[in-house]
Amino acid sequence: MNSYQSLLTPSIMFFALGFLAQLIKSDLKLPAELTKSITIYLLLSVGIHGGIELSHASLYEAVPSIITAIGLGLSLPIFAYFIIHKVGKIDHLNAVAIATHYGSVSAGTFLTAVAFLEALHVDFEKYPIIMLAIMESPAILVGLVMASYLRRTKLNLSVSKQSDRSELIKEAFTNGSIVLLIGGLLIGDVATEKSIKAILPFFDQLFMGVLCLFLLAMGMEAGKKINDFKVAGKFLVGFGVFMPVFSGFIGVLIGAYILGFSVGGTTLVAVLAASASYIAVPPAMRMAIPEANPSIYLTLALGVTFPFNVVFGIPLYYSVANFLI
Repeated sequence: MNSYQSLLTPSIMFFALGFLAQLIKSDLKLPAELTKSITIYLLLSVGIHGGIELSHASLYEAVPSIITAIGLGLSLPIFAYFIIHKVGKIDHLNAVAIATHYGSVSAGTFLTAVAFLEALHVDFEKYPIIMLAIMESPAILVGLVMASYLRRTKLNLSVSKQSDRSELIKEAFTNGSIVLLIGGLLIGDVATEKSIKAILPFFDQLFMGVLCLFLLAMGMEAGKKINDFKVAGKFLVGFGVFMPVFSGFIGVLIGAYILGFSVGGTTLVAVLAASASYIAVPPAMRMAIPEANPSIYLTLALGVTFPFNVVFGIPLYYSVANFLI
């Protein structure tokens, strides 16, 4: 089965079903609490499996992945900001808010990539799971610093109160997604082998079915953003496709030549670099940059980049990784 034939796997088709349901204005809805529960399950499952693998490796071996994750989280939003502001002529604060999403990561895209690789029976290193847990916070911190700097130097606006900044920095590190991922990693790492085996059926056998429900919900959310494309504009919609492709290729090069990962691991690094956050970053940006338009950055992250990565991006990054390695 080649990479594009794997798009016919149930997980991808569930995403398409949710998207179609919105296009035909179906009354299909998933309870909000169910979606939250599904997200909790998936993040814990990924974290626990990563922790199990980490228990068989040394911290020294994980250091390059950790450094890479921090480096990507710090550099990608800066690059994205200059493209959006200088090329697209988008105002400073909207540019920062959008760019921050593209320096952070999407757990949903990562989970879809894992399902994609498993459908192809491709093994992968578990260090990208550690990178997933790390990459969300640096981008948010960069966004806070950039917004504060621009208000002071370019816009002559008062800088946010120190207490507000402290609260946002705390949120960057205590966000529920990060807590679940890191908590799962620690549980999988330190728990005894016997006790872990007792819970693995729950986190193994149900995983793909729960992921299908998650992608159904994400397809519905992406479908809701279709009508907001006019707000985003042609340049930003184009950016929502260009940025993941550019960042994904950078991720492939890093995974293959710097980290020395296999095709599967390299694909996951590319996905991390290419994805855009739609869970942790939006509330942080609403609080840190209230002047920015949420319709724009939510439409790009969830309505453009996420569907692009799910349908086209992941197979593309895999194909490039497979060609280079």
